[in-house]
Amino acid sequence: MTAALQIIRKRADFVAANRGLRVARPGFVLLTRPNDGQGTRFGITVTKKIGNAVVRNRMKRRFRELLRDALPGEGLPDHDHVLIGREGGIERDFSKLREELAAALARAAAGKGDPPRRPRPPRK
Repeated sequence: MTAALQIIRKRADFVAANRGLRVARPGFVLLTRPNDGQGTRFGITVTKKIGNAVVRNRMKRRFRELLRDALPGEGLPDHDHVLIGREGGIERDFSKLREELAAALARAAAGKGDPPRRPRPPRK
């Protein structure tokens, strides 16, 4: 790992990224948010809805490799990048995921995010 690329580990950073720009793709959702000069950072989230631990870990390994390859050249400087795994992400071809990530990063750099999600109904 290069010195310019860091991993997000704190939950507060993941929650903050969720308030940033959102770009959805078939295999993943990319969240980006400025991080006040802390460098280019990335994080990966895959929920238990996706599959068992083997499937989730495989997806995280694939995403980690994608981000380490793409972020130094195409990532936004001084931003947090969070990839959230989606249901079809594990079956997608790696080269297709790479193309989708490049397109999502270009969209995020242009400031063109998807509309925000609907708010959750209050818990009872």
